[in-house]
Amino acid sequence: MDGSVKSNKKEIRDLAERLKSFTVPELCDGAQEDISMDWRIKPQVGADKICGPAVTVDVPSGEGDLVADAILQLQEGDVLVVAGKGNCSCSYWGDLRSICASRKRAAGVVIDGAFRDVEGCREAGFPVFAKGLTGKTAAKTGAGAIQVPVSCGGISVNPGDMIVGDPNGVVVIPPEKAEKIMERALDKRMRQEAVIRRMRETGEVLPKVPKQINN
Repeated sequence: MDGSVKSNKKEIRDLAERLKSFTVPELCDGAQEDISMDWRIKPQVGADKICGPAVTVDVPSGEGDLVADAILQLQEGDVLVVAGKGNCSCSYWGDLRSICASRKRAAGVVIDGAFRDVEGCREAGFPVFAKGLTGKTAAKTGAGAIQVPVSCGGISVNPGDMIVGDPNGVVVIPPEKAEKIMERALDKRMRQEAVIRRMRETGEVLPKVPKQINN
């Protein structure tokens, strides 16, 4: 592995750690466009906070065989994004896939659809963000594509986009937009903290966050 690859991986890890310090609502506030996936995609098992670069898999509705192949492409810290077209009548993920993704040291999986084997997934401990839970498996014809632009939960995701998930939901952040989003998110956080401090000091009730902090 050459120095440039190592440097790039370090930059991605550092960016993921910085993004992870923000909540999903804060990042939504920092964005000037819609970055939030369908509200129904929430943490189901494992850690309820994930962040990492996207590895994408696009499958037809109800087809899940290619997801297994996508797991083999995962590297440490990646988030697998399964564009399942919102289908919750069958599962794209189960306990064996959680075990395998955990062995790849991935950060988590985000599924626009359902998963199954909740007991085994809990035991594996791998973070699963999904829209629902079901018992029926998906079809296995192998159709679909890996590492292509996808639409997941109504939001466009490109391979390498940063995925941040917490109990509030999941957002998608192109790396080139991350700095500005974090800058605005931090500004909003600081303004809100200033309002809370003022309420504690004065006893006032201030339900609105000002556009700027008055010194």
